[in-house]
Amino acid sequence: MSAEESGWEVDPDDEWGVAVVATVGRQLRLRREAVGMSAADFGVALGYGEDLVYKIEGGKRIPRPEYLDKADEVLRADGLLSAMKDDVAKVRYPKKVRELATLEAKAVEMQLYEPLNVHGLLQTPEYARGLLMMRRPSYTQDEVERYMAARVARKSVFDRDPAPELSFVLEEWTLRRPLGGRTVLRRQLEHLLEVARWRQVELQVMPMRREEHAGLAGGIEVLKFEDGTAVGRSPAVAGGRPVTDLRQLRILELRYGIIRTQALTPGESAAVIEQLLGET
Repeated sequence: MSAEESGWEVDPDDEWGVAVVATVGRQLRLRREAVGMSAADFGVALGYGEDLVYKIEGGKRIPRPEYLDKADEVLRADGLLSAMKDDVAKVRYPKKVRELATLEAKAVEMQLYEPLNVHGLLQTPEYARGLLMMRRPSYTQDEVERYMAARVARKSVFDRDPAPELSFVLEEWTLRRPLGGRTVLRRQLEHLLEVARWRQVELQVMPMRREEHAGLAGGIEVLKFEDGTAVGRSPAVAGGRPVTDLRQLRILELRYGIIRTQALTPGESAAVIEQLLGET
C-alpha cells in the first residue's frame, strides 16, 4: 500500500494540527520501542512500508484511522492509540475548512449565497470531486482527498437535532453547467430536490432572466448563534475575512435579504430544478 493510500500530508501552516500529529507520532514511536520492535518489523505487521512508519512517527504524515487501530492491536496499547483517532480526524481537514465546520456546527441559522457553483453543503461527492479536480493550479491527489473528506464531514450539520434553519440561494446557470458530466449533474439536481423537501431548508434559485441582482459583489455567508451573536463573510466585505462587527453584518444581511426577494420562491425553484433535470 502506498503512502498516499495510508495517510495525509501535514499542513505546515496549521500549528495545532502540526502539534497533534507530532504528539501522535511520538506516542507511536515510544510504544513501538517499548516492545522492542523495529520500524521495519512494525511496518510489516501493519502492512505498510518502513518509510511511512518513520514519516508518521516523525510527525510528517497524518495516519489514517485504520493505521491507529492496527497499531493499537500490534502494540497491545489497550485502546490508547485508537483513542487518538478523534483528534487525528480533525487534523486531516484543511485548517480553514475545519474552522468553518466548527462555526457551522454551532450555528442555529445560516444564510448562504454561492454565485459560482452549488454550495459546498449541497454538493454530492461526485460533484465536489469534479470541482476539486478542475482547480488550477491543480490540487495534489492528497489535497483532493482531504478536501473531499472535509466536505463530507461538514454535511453532519443536516443531522443535528434540533436542526439549524438553512437558507440557500443558488444561481440558475450553475445548475445548467454539466461540470463533471451530465450524469454527475443529474445526480446533483436530484440531490437538490431531495434537500429542498427538508423542513429546515429553504432553497431558492436566482433565475438567469433577472434584470436586477444584489449579489454581483460575490458570495455571502451569515451564521447566527444561539446567544444572539453572528459571523459573516463575503469577498465584498473586509477582504473576505470573517466579520462580527454589527455594521458589516447589517450590510451582508441587507444584501442577502434583497437577493432572496429577487430569487424565485422555494416552490418555483423546485419546479425549475425539476425542469432542468428533465432536460439533462
